[in-house]
Amino acid sequence: MFGRLGAPEILVILAVVLLLFGAKRLPEMARSFGQSLRILKSETKAMRQGDADESHTDGQATTSALQQAHDDRPTAPQASEADNAHQR
Repeated sequence: MFGRLGAPEILVILAVVLLLFGAKRLPEMARSFGQSLRILKSETKAMRQGDADESHTDGQATTSALQQAHDDRPTAPQASEADNAHQR
């Protein structure tokens, strides 16, 4: 049902889009859509490269990186008894 879009169906869809958004807004929307696709493509490529790099390294390097990130995490300051009494 939805797999066979011919020329008449595509023209009707384009006419509806033109009526909904207007001729002035369409180029801006197309530009925005193109930028979004480029960003998605570059992020997907970076993720694939990251996965390939990660699969070539041994598990110990990954574990040490995770441990370092955990150690660098800021800790919450401990409240003193004077601060707790002041808040009551």
